[in-house]
Amino acid sequence: MAEPVDKEEKISNSPQTRKTLIEKLDNWSDWSSWDEFYRTYSGFVFHVARKSGLSDDEASDVVQETFIGVAKNLQKKKFDTSQGSFKSFLLNQARWRILDQFRRRKKQQDREANIHFDEDEERRTSPIERCADPQGVTLEKLWDREWKDQVMEIALRRVRTMVSPRQFQIFSCYVINGWTPERVKEELGVNAAQVYLAKHRVGRLLKKEAARLSAEGQR
Repeated sequence: MAEPVDKEEKISNSPQTRKTLIEKLDNWSDWSSWDEFYRTYSGFVFHVARKSGLSDDEASDVVQETFIGVAKNLQKKKFDTSQGSFKSFLLNQARWRILDQFRRRKKQQDREANIHFDEDEERRTSPIERCADPQGVTLEKLWDREWKDQVMEIALRRVRTMVSPRQFQIFSCYVINGWTPERVKEELGVNAAQVYLAKHRVGRLLKKEAARLSAEGQR
């Protein structure tokens, strides 16, 4: 059976870009945009919080507090999509919530040990020292690493809507899951040409979409 026509022209109809989505958040009655925004970035913020050393419960609190902060800042027009980087904006919103969780943890530990908590001394400790994983990766580096993974996840979801389910299945098995061409052909009932065509078409779209998303995050 012939493969469907390349759907690269459908990129313009793919899910909203970061800039478009953020601009729509000005409309407080647009629940679908807020829901998409939360679904897109809540997992990302959670993973960063967890990898910075917080527990699941602490990371969940970071997510809730970060998005409340984002909402308040957007309501007050404190983020302009034409000024600065959305990536940096979201990092700054999450950073202080992560630090707050470490402060709360320290206070609780000191209370349990009956030790006086010195907030002035805590503030003198640099944020980088307080927000580094055991390997010494700073929050900024961790954020960049997770951001790249997030970009690829979003790009993959969008590309999935641009090609046929069959092509995406072939690409997923061959490229993402690492199956051999022989296994793909045998288990999916396709020929070699279909395998390599799917790899080329889907891979090209994925690379293009990921590059576009990365560029948007820097604006």
